Amino acid sequence: MSDASSAVTFDPSAVVELNVGGVVYATTLGTLTSDPDSLLGRAFRRPAADRPFVRDAKGRYFVDRDGVLFRFVVDYLRSRRLVLPECFRERDRLREEAEFYGISGLVRCIRLGCGRHGDGGSEQPARSLCQTLSGGAVVRDAAEESSSSSGINGIATGTAPPRRVGGGGDPGYILVGYRGTFAFGRDGCQADVKFRKMWRILVCGRVALCREVFKDTLNESRDVDRGTTDRYTSRFFLKHTFLEQAFDMLQEAGFRMTASCGSGTNSAGEMKPGMDSEENKWNHYNEFVFCRP
Repeated sequence: MSDASSAVTFDPSAVVELNVGGVVYATTLGTLTSDPDSLLGRAFRRPAADRPFVRDAKGRYFVDRDGVLFRFVVDYLRSRRLVLPECFRERDRLREEAEFYGISGLVRCIRLGCGRHGDGGSEQPARSLCQTLSGGAVVRDAAEESSSSSGINGIATGTAPPRRVGGGGDPGYILVGYRGTFAFGRDGCQADVKFRKMWRILVCGRVALCREVFKDTLNESRDVDRGTTDRYTSRFFLKHTFLEQAFDMLQEAGFRMTASCGSGTNSAGEMKPGMDSEENKWNHYNEFVFCRP
């Protein structure tokens, strides 16, 4: 297809569906190409047949990158502003995504510390409450000064900005709960008991605190972040079932247990068909309240 015909058929209002790391997005060609020097800008100004992306089973363009963080990328392309949730904990990862896509304006915003609640997304240096409390600072290292040459089918990406370090120290409460039982051997033989069988460790509290404490062990799939600030959740859970590991992480973050409660065993009521009778007798639910003053 000639350049002239490509220009004629390019429609900025055309809707494009993308599958980014398993998360589906729908936006317009105009948004994706708003930064003409970026990887997306160059790729989607090509004719559809020449775009360097594979298609998924439903015909959407597939990009093998972080699907959750891509929403900040497309928001920036749409408005040319970076607005992040308060005490956002993944600036380094978002910077890596911005570098991959070669969006120099977004890289610059992250480097200057823009995007915090209340700064309007402008490119002015700012310090969040999290950084103020922890003495966080902007640092550089030699590796981050080098350019990245990765990309898709020869479309290069941008350069690396400074790395921001430092955690938060906000006071608050986090509640950890679990429902469990004891796993018995065949025919209820207690000699084969496997102590404390649990299905899931639940986490409730202010989202920023939960992310700070549990980091990559936190599963947020049941409560997707919509970007609101200081929100609370009761739908997070951990990616593991090691209660002591959760306690260690809370202790390392400065939290102390202040209260706990639990149900009695055999609290599940009438046993359902197919349930193990011995395990059902020991069903219980426990909660632990942790506080950081």
